[in-house]
Amino acid sequence: MEEILNQYETVHASDATIWFKAGKVEDFPTNRGGCIKYKNKQIAIFNFARRNAWYACQNACPHKMEMVLSRGMTGSADDIPKIACPMHKKTFSLVDGSNLNGEEYSIATYPIKIVEDEVFVGFVD
Repeated sequence: MEEILNQYETVHASDATIWFKAGKVEDFPTNRGGCIKYKNKQIAIFNFARRNAWYACQNACPHKMEMVLSRGMTGSADDIPKIACPMHKKTFSLVDGSNLNGEEYSIATYPIKIVEDEVFVGFVD
């Protein structure tokens, strides 16, 4: 299962060389997640309407290696937007992927941009 996590690596907007069209804004539910596939990766996308922001991260929860983060609950912890794994309630920052439970493992995050009602996710490969 380690090979699954190794394919995910955080991308910053300034480093993105590919902007993959994930869909239209209306394809993604508000204040919940949706999931897309890019190459071998499952990417969770969140239209966090309460914050007027969009976020993307790996869909794989590093705790139990389940592809479930897109089904998690969004919220905030100390004003940090977060996703909670629906299976084990481990929480991760949607900004930098850090584990908000204080454990070592984290998740990869990806930049999002909205252009004329279309959602794009940034990648380097």
